[in-house]
Amino acid sequence: MPRPITAVIHRQALQNNLAVVRKAMPNSKVFAVVKANAYGHGIERVYEAFKAADGFALLDLDEAKRIRALGWTGPILLLEGIFSPQDLFDCVQYQLSFNIHSEAQIEWVEKHAYPAQFDVCLKMNSGMNRLGFKPQHYVQAWERLNNLANVSKITHMMHFSDADGERFGQQGIDYQINAFEEIVKDLPGERSVSNSAAILRYQDQLKSDYARSGIMLYGSSPDYPTHSIADWGLQPTMSLRSEIISVQHLEPNESVGYGSNFVAEQLMTIGIVACGYADGYQRISPTGTPVLVDSVRTRTIGRVSMDMLAVDLTGIDSAKVGSEVVLWGQSSKGVVLPIDDVAVSSGTVGYELMCAVTARVQFINQV
Repeated sequence: MPRPITAVIHRQALQNNLAVVRKAMPNSKVFAVVKANAYGHGIERVYEAFKAADGFALLDLDEAKRIRALGWTGPILLLEGIFSPQDLFDCVQYQLSFNIHSEAQIEWVEKHAYPAQFDVCLKMNSGMNRLGFKPQHYVQAWERLNNLANVSKITHMMHFSDADGERFGQQGIDYQINAFEEIVKDLPGERSVSNSAAILRYQDQLKSDYARSGIMLYGSSPDYPTHSIADWGLQPTMSLRSEIISVQHLEPNESVGYGSNFVAEQLMTIGIVACGYADGYQRISPTGTPVLVDSVRTRTIGRVSMDMLAVDLTGIDSAKVGSEVVLWGQSSKGVVLPIDDVAVSSGTVGYELMCAVTARVQFINQV
């Protein structure tokens, strides 16, 4: 039989989370962000749940082609835009809209001789300082695009860096949205400004024709620990599950695993779980990282190795070889271990845990 570790993808939870976006942004078109292979879930696995969205936003042409191959005929947005002039031919063939964030991309569109009509999003660098035109250069970029016969639509776009918290004692969106609004207020065109944190925290303050929902669709809270997924009405969409494959009894002063960095202070029973960093579980996860055994919350102990990790079975009388272990997500009995709890313990975010699950883990779709 195969090794017992699985990643269960919960379609009903994906649908629930999309509905939360709709409720928060009732007057906006909702784009489901499926970059990074749908945050590690698999584009093909989430498609049925997300095809009720108004569009898909993703990173590159290969992901866009996969969405089209599934039968999607609606809008698809390339979030980082095109990477070469040749990409414009694929944008025509696959009917893709794309982000424009650099002078080079504008030049490629200007020089494109093939008759086409491009739907573009013009990115403003309102303070995140990754992509886009700074406010003082934005109008000039817009005018260049607006004068092109092969550009049919220009949507104004920006991305929040601090919508999940504060910046210098102010609301995390204030400094960026003010800069954005000052420039685009007199320009025609729709707006796309809302990411997951902004959707949940500031929906009443934003003028956004498009909502770009990412991490919230996948059952992680963008502003954890201020709010949990339960606070937002979100549900876990991925459950990483395995089993206990060995039970050991430690005497006082005995250790477990490489480096002997966990030493028992008293008699204790531990379980060895078929999950390690080669499955995508974080090697840096310390002793005390939460885990469920037979739906009871306990902790990891010792160093995570390539194929195994150890858990504390103290007080879990039912635990035995074959007992269910939930590394994050939902147990078969419905008990939830939020991925955010695991991520914080490991010094990271839920996004990284989802994206890190490796190909040797068997994925299961739960309708």
